[in-house]
Amino acid sequence: MRDGVALSAHVFHPAGATEPLPAVLIRQPYGKDDHPYLHARGVYWARKGYVCVVQDVRGKYASQGRWEPVVNEADDGWDTLDWLAGQPWCNGDIGMAGESYHGLTQWAVAGSGHPNLRCVAPGDTFPDLYRAVYPGGAFALMTMGEWAYEMDARRLRNRFRFDPWSLPLTGACGQAGAASPTFGEFVGRSRRDGFWRHRDLSHTRFSVPGLHWSGWYDVMLDGSLAGWRAAADRHGAAADAGVQQLVIAPTDHGLTPTRSGLVGRIPVERNAWSFDRVQRFFERWLRGVRNGVERDPAVQVYVVGAGRWRSGAAWPLPGTELVRYFLHARGAAGAREGSLSPEAPTDEPVDRFSYDPDAPVTYWLGRSLWDLAGELDDRRPLEARPDVLVYSTPPLATGLEVVGPLTATLYVSSSAPGTDFTAALVDVFPDGYAQLVQEGIVRLWGPDGDDRAASDAGGVARAVDHTVRGDADPVREVVVDLCATGHLFAAGHRLRLEVSSSDFPRFDRNLNTGRTSGTDEHGAVARQTVYHDRRHPSHLTLPLPPREADDDATPLVDRRR
Repeated sequence: MRDGVALSAHVFHPAGATEPLPAVLIRQPYGKDDHPYLHARGVYWARKGYVCVVQDVRGKYASQGRWEPVVNEADDGWDTLDWLAGQPWCNGDIGMAGESYHGLTQWAVAGSGHPNLRCVAPGDTFPDLYRAVYPGGAFALMTMGEWAYEMDARRLRNRFRFDPWSLPLTGACGQAGAASPTFGEFVGRSRRDGFWRHRDLSHTRFSVPGLHWSGWYDVMLDGSLAGWRAAADRHGAAADAGVQQLVIAPTDHGLTPTRSGLVGRIPVERNAWSFDRVQRFFERWLRGVRNGVERDPAVQVYVVGAGRWRSGAAWPLPGTELVRYFLHARGAAGAREGSLSPEAPTDEPVDRFSYDPDAPVTYWLGRSLWDLAGELDDRRPLEARPDVLVYSTPPLATGLEVVGPLTATLYVSSSAPGTDFTAALVDVFPDGYAQLVQEGIVRLWGPDGDDRAASDAGGVARAVDHTVRGDADPVREVVVDLCATGHLFAAGHRLRLEVSSSDFPRFDRNLNTGRTSGTDEHGAVARQTVYHDRRHPSHLTLPLPPREADDDATPLVDRRR
């Protein structure tokens, strides 16, 4: 590198090659010798006729220097491209591939204008690091938090030493046996500041074609969607040629459905995602093969349950219609379930529950969020808890296909100076089995209505201009970002919305103090109220895709609603 630090790489050559070839570069922090699939990736690309270079980034494994996430990837990426272009076995045409942090290393140079970088294919990634660490304003404890602890050494640490129950969170890494400056920075900076802006690559002006890919069950889906949109908006003239493409498959971070053929209970195409998609993209933009990639739709998304793809020129798909399903009271005294329907509420009683930070909802405890699609067990035990509100439609007479961004708008109040509200969209099978589709969270920071962190991280929280008679706590309107989906709710199934105040350990527990749990140790039980009446029409917003020729056989919904 330009400062004399040496980075280590493996080079995979096609057998028998005698001429300089185009190269595929994969820059990653997980150990080119240790990670189980990196050798296979190198072999894959060599067999496709490319030279493949798999490099350990600065400070990791065999590479020298100090590990600082994101900080050095632009300069080190440029210098690596320079080195690679100068090798006698490289013809000067280079593409970059890979997912997760590998995708972030591509974002770091995609707008650099390097003369040898021809295309990139970032998958399951997060160009805006803050949005990955603080979705909705809450700390992504067992994804980015645990990742920070695991990564803060030359080799991966044992993540099973990390205890998510630790309080205060600032001491969690010490309790696990090792300091983690990265974890300390993450948990100590809940508001967007200069630290995060220095690590935000989402403003990159893409100068090369990009294939952006992810899965509906990937914890970084939001980053991939936002990244594609930013790249398409800023690519300039090349964007008109359709060279910023987005593919969303029925996969998670670990690509488990490509092996199981299942998303929870629902069968999906095992080959719906394949790295051959990336190879086809590279054939066009790295080798110059006229294979028609530039004529592919800009957006291609798989619809789980329907077993088909939808496509369009933009995201959301052009012609998408947004419909609201409103929350309604539970009805009879003692009823456990409220209703969800297109009819707006009238005058209805509120729903209340108590949230105790010492007894949070723990669906994800002991499960892998990286393999989310394989962890979609029945949620009925969770829904039986007194701190989880449930609202459901009647069984659907016909299938309801939902493709696009999802939000839940809730009118709420809390007795605590700061707290969380969560929402989850669930597919309920005829036998009652409840399977998660998407979920989200919004963090409310304090009684002064200063909820900028939630807004910075994709959620919305604001005070409304009145309180409800008999309630001393002011009412807030919160919009919980449930990211997006492509999902068919089959005939006979029901849609369900769960509302609560915790989703541990996917997100850290809000201790109801109005301060970050990074420094707090204990909090009080909060009385939470959810309103659904004329003035407070809490609702779920669903995107219905445009009709297609074969939709007539399966009508979606009465669109007059």
